[in-house]
Amino acid sequence: MELKQQAIFLFSALGGINGLFLSFYFAFVSKKTVKANYFLSALLFVLSVRIIKSVFFYFNPNLSQIFIQIGLSACVLIGPFLYLYIKTIRKENKGFNWLLHILPAALLVIVLGILYPYWVHKRMWSGTIVKLIYVQWFVYILFSGYLLIPVFKKIFSKKHKTTQLEVWVTSIFIGVLLIWSGYMISSFTSYIVGAISFSFVFYLLVLFWIFKRKKNTLFFEDDIKYGNKKIADNTATSIQTQLKVLFEEEKQFKNPDLKLQDVSNQLQTSTHNLSQYLNDNLGKSFSLFINEYRIEEAKKLLISKKEFTIEAIGYECGFNSKSTFFTAFKNITKTTPATYKKKHS
Repeated sequence: MELKQQAIFLFSALGGINGLFLSFYFAFVSKKTVKANYFLSALLFVLSVRIIKSVFFYFNPNLSQIFIQIGLSACVLIGPFLYLYIKTIRKENKGFNWLLHILPAALLVIVLGILYPYWVHKRMWSGTIVKLIYVQWFVYILFSGYLLIPVFKKIFSKKHKTTQLEVWVTSIFIGVLLIWSGYMISSFTSYIVGAISFSFVFYLLVLFWIFKRKKNTLFFEDDIKYGNKKIADNTATSIQTQLKVLFEEEKQFKNPDLKLQDVSNQLQTSTHNLSQYLNDNLGKSFSLFINEYRIEEAKKLLISKKEFTIEAIGYECGFNSKSTFFTAFKNITKTTPATYKKKHS
C-alpha cells in the first residue's frame, strides 16, 4: 500500500473507530444518562459501523460478505436515530413511540438479510436495496431538517441568538447530510468519499467544540441538562413576571455591574432556572437580554436628551465603557448611535 493510500486508510478508519468509542461513551460513561444521549450513541454507532465497513471493503475487496451486509444494513437506522435524537432535543417527543421508527426498519432489514443474503443476491443489494436504503435515509434527513426550521430561522435572525445546544444539534444534522451526500456522489468520485466525509466531519466537530467551549467537559454536557429537562410552566411564568418588574419598572439594567447571580437572587430562584428560562424560552444569553433593555433605553435618550453626549447616554443606560456601548448598539440595531440619533432628530 502506497503512502497516500496508507494516509487515507488511517484517517478514514480512525474516524470510524473513534466514532465507536464515542458512542460507547454516551451510552455507558457519560454522567448525563438521558434519552437524547442514547439516541446520539446509537446514531454514532450505526454511522461508525457503516464507515468501518466502507473503509475495509475499499482496501480489501475480499472482505467477508457478512460484514458487508451488516454495514449496508446499518444505514437503515442512521436516519431514524438522527430524527429521534433531534426530536428529543427539540422536546417534541410527547405522544410518540420511538420504537415505531426503529423496529419496522430493523425487522425489515433482518428479514431481507435472511431471505436474500448479500453473498447470494449481490446484484439485488447493490441495486434496488441500496437505493431504497439511501432514499429512506434521505427522507429522515428531510424530517429532521423540518424539526430544525425554528433553529435555522434563529440562525439568520437579527433578534434571537441560538444556544450552544442548538448549534451542536444543527452541526450533527449538517454532518449526517454531508456524509449521505458523500456516499451519493461516490459513484462519480470514489467509494471512500463517504468514509472520509465522516472522519472529516467527526474531527471538525470535535475540534470546534473543544476550542469553542475551552472547558474540560466533553461537547455539550453543560447544555444537555437544559435540552432534556423542560423548565416548569409555572416557574417560567413566575420568572417572566418578575423580570418585567425588575427591568421595565425598576430598570435594574442600569446597574453596570449586574450579574446573573444578582438577578436570580432578587427573583429568589436558582441561576440554573434563570439561565434555562433565558436560553429555552427567549433564546437569548443573559448578556444579550440585558443589553437589549439598555439599547432600548439608549434609543429613547438619544432622541429625548439631545443635550447628552452619546458616551454619557451609554453610561446612563448601564454600559461601563464607550466601546461596549457602541458594539452592543451596532450588533442589536445594525447602526451606530450617532447615525440613529441623526436619523430620528
